[in-house]
Amino acid sequence: MNPFVNRMIRAAKLESALYEEVEADKGAMGQAMGVVVLSSVAAGIGAISIHGGAGILIGTITALVGWFVWAFLTYIIGTKLLPEPQTQADYGQLLRTIGFSSSPGLLRVFGIVPGLGGIISLVAGVWMLVAMVIAVRQALDYESTWRAVGVCVIGWVVYILIAVLFFAVMGGAPGSAPA
Repeated sequence: MNPFVNRMIRAAKLESALYEEVEADKGAMGQAMGVVVLSSVAAGIGAISIHGGAGILIGTITALVGWFVWAFLTYIIGTKLLPEPQTQADYGQLLRTIGFSSSPGLLRVFGIVPGLGGIISLVAGVWMLVAMVIAVRQALDYESTWRAVGVCVIGWVVYILIAVLFFAVMGGAPGSAPA
């Protein structure tokens, strides 16, 4: 089996050893980015009836930017605000592990099936969230899963605030018509 596909399957199976592996593998950055791109393209295809073909390109770019921002926020929160004594991580480790936590998002391609889009998005979203908590726990060398959940929740709140501020400055929410 292709090593990249094998890693994506292991990430989706929530194998903590996979997240340790990609944390340590500096050469896995391209693979992590590939997972983010594939996951966002899958989401775009799954939502093509809602957003059209342009949604794939816009979604992919947004996902890549979001991945960089999210990993940076997680790095700051996890290593500066909520570290455990053994926590040692760098930004690249979080980019790699969080990138692979997007693996379950490939299921979102099945959102193209009428009537399944919402259910598929919900299942994939929850699965990706669980994978992200495992990725953060492993990258930050946490013993406590709850600490990893806390880092993800705080990061999510900050991420949403940044997005709201960005769209307020840019003149509205995505997809809204200019005034």
